Formats: sequence, structure tokens, C-alpha cells
Amino acid sequence: NPDHAPFTPGFVEPNQTFAEATVAEIAGLKVEMIPAPSDADDSITIWFPELGVCVNNLVWPALFNVFAIRGEEYRDPRVLLTGIDYIISLRPEIVIGTHGPPIIGTEYATTEMIRYRDRIQFLWDQTVRGINRGMNLEKLTQFVQLPGSDYDSYLTRQFYGLAEHHVRQIHSGLRGWFDGDPAKLFPDDPSKRAEKFIKGFGGVKRSQEIADEAYANGDLRWAIELSCVLIEYHLHSESNSVVEIERDSKLLANCLRAIAQRTTAANIRNWCLTYALELEGSLDLERHRIHRFSRSVVIANPPSSTVHALKVLLDPSRVTEYEEELRWEFDSGETTGLLIRNQVAVPTDGKNSRLSICLSIETWANLLTGSLTLSDCLSSEMITTKNTIGQITEFFSHFDLAPLTQ
Repeated sequence: NPDHAPFTPGFVEPNQTFAEATVAEIAGLKVEMIPAPSDADDSITIWFPELGVCVNNLVWPALFNVFAIRGEEYRDPRVLLTGIDYIISLRPEIVIGTHGPPIIGTEYATTEMIRYRDRIQFLWDQTVRGINRGMNLEKLTQFVQLPGSDYDSYLTRQFYGLAEHHVRQIHSGLRGWFDGDPAKLFPDDPSKRAEKFIKGFGGVKRSQEIADEAYANGDLRWAIELSCVLIEYHLHSESNSVVEIERDSKLLANCLRAIAQRTTAANIRNWCLTYALELEGSLDLERHRIHRFSRSVVIANPPSSTVHALKVLLDPSRVTEYEEELRWEFDSGETTGLLIRNQVAVPTDGKNSRLSICLSIETWANLLTGSLTLSDCLSSEMITTKNTIGQITEFFSHFDLAPLTQ
């Protein structure tokens, strides 16, 4: 059905929101709801006291994913513990999670949830213990090891993320990126470091031999590091040898596939296999390395949200001596603006701007998503202005988004 291509948005905007525990009656049943931040800040725990059923987003069918490899804000384990303790205190007969199968039986569910809860605390406590002992991240990930008994329950197994990555995330959330290792305080430029690295090992061929030996001996961490150094070296060397890059990329891909085959974590496996496919030329992921706008998202949200998002696309090298403000006037009556000054784009309401444009939200969505270019919009008068076209194109030329500069 083309009306639903490529998908139909499933989001239904709530008409009643709450920030504290609340009670309601739904279909004749008492329902208690309490905010319970998890991997989403707006998660809630739902308790049906008459049924002994608890619905939640805290008890996962794997060790909780403190670190998301896709990238996400810090998930503080201490916040999770508060929510899990509440569920345990309810002593539910049935625990239904938003992920995984239900846990049935009060005693069994309680035992499993306590073990799960304590393992999350273990990660936080032992990470802090290691930090207090002055350990850097590499030592910290070796220091914090989950007890072997965790394999007795799927709730504490590393099926979705790995403990060593969670430890790094907890350190970053508490202390930031610097772990006290002086070598990390002022690291060298990657390409220069790679050149010095290769020279220190006796040249490219010797470095490749060491990397090959590491892979053959199952020392995948070392083989991956050396492969990455070799690729960096070749990419920025004068020869820029395609043959050598392909050779070392193949070794790195083999290492990542071996990691994928051995890891218990599904998301780590997926990342490693995806990257390996890209290294081998089977996948082109470049589209994920540019800022992209979704047309449906642009249209569904206030215009100011996408106009103001342009601030992260400003190229500071293009605006060293430029200061100007532009007002967007949408046919819906909404107005918003951006002020370029001091090599940043400051969100404004646009009321005091010297420059202005008039357009529809549909035109703006088509422009941001590349269906139209700025020159298309101006020449067809889908975008109109009382200023000169040169002034408008100059303003947009400072942003790193192709349709705005064409």
C-alpha cells in the first residue's frame, strides 16, 4: 500500500501526562503508574494490584544495556536501581517486560529480579571502586569482572552489550572522558601517530606481519589495533596505496567477524558484522555519516525545531567575518529565526532580523531533504523574499547541507 510506504508512524501522542505516581481505573481495574526512567526517560512502571501483574521497562531479558553502541546519553545505573527496587517491593506474580518473555511466579520472579538488580549495582560499585584506586579505563575494564554465577540466569547474561563497555560508560558518566592516563591528555594527530607507529615497528611489511601473527594466534584486540593503524597510515601516506588499504581492511574485517562469532552480545555482533561488510565493499554506509532530515519529521514538528537544528551544520570557516540574522515566515503564521555571529548560529524568534523569507512547511521539508534546492525554491518563488536573492543565498551558503548551497 503506497499510503503506508515505507512505513506508518506508530506514535500516538498522549492526551494525559504525569510526572509523579498516579492511579487510574481502566476497564474496571485499578492501575497504578509511576515514572521509571530506563533506556528512555519517559518510561513508566504499570502495576495491576488486583491481578498481581507488573508491566515495566526495567527488567530486561539480559544484563541491562548501560552503554548503547549506537550512541546515547548516559543511563545512570543508580536511577535504574530505584525503579527495580520498587518492582521487587510489589512482589508481583507476573512480571511483563517491554523486552523479552514474562517472568511467572512470585518467588521465582523475586529471586531473578534481585539477582538482576544486584548485578547492575555491582557494575556501578566496582567501577567506582576502581576509579577511586586510580585505575585508567583499560585497567578498570580488566578489574571489573562479573561473577561466573551470572550465567545461571538469562537476566544477567551479556546478551545485549558487554560489561567492559558498561564500565567505560559509567566512568564517562561520572568522571568524563579523561581517565588519568597522561598519554590520553594530548594525543597526537591520528595520521602522524600512525606514521610514527609504523616506523617504530620497522616499516609497513613488518607491522603487517605482526598484525597477521596476532590474528593467527587469536589475539584479536591487538590485531584490530594494528590493522586500524595500518589503514590510517595508508590513507594519509603519499603513496595512498589502494592495494595496501584493501589488504589491511580485509584483515580488520576478518578480525571483526571473529569477534562477532565469539561475542555473546547481539548488538556488538551486529556492529562488527556491519563494519566488516563495509570494509569488504558490500555495504555503503556513507549516507549515515551526513546530517539527514526526514520529511515526515520536519512536517510533523514545529518549524523552529528544524530551523534551529541548522546550528550544528554551520561551517565556522565560512563565517569568520559574517554576522546576519534571517527570519523564516511560514504560511501557517509561525515565525522563527537564526542569527549568525562569532562563528555560531544562535536560535532566535527572528523579529529583529534584517533578512526574511516566506515559505510553506512543505517547501521547507522538501528543501531540507534534498527534493528541492535553494535555487529551485527561489527561482520558482516557492520561497519569496523582500531582500536580494544574493543576500539569502549568502546566508545559507554557510551551512554544511548541500540543498542549501545549490
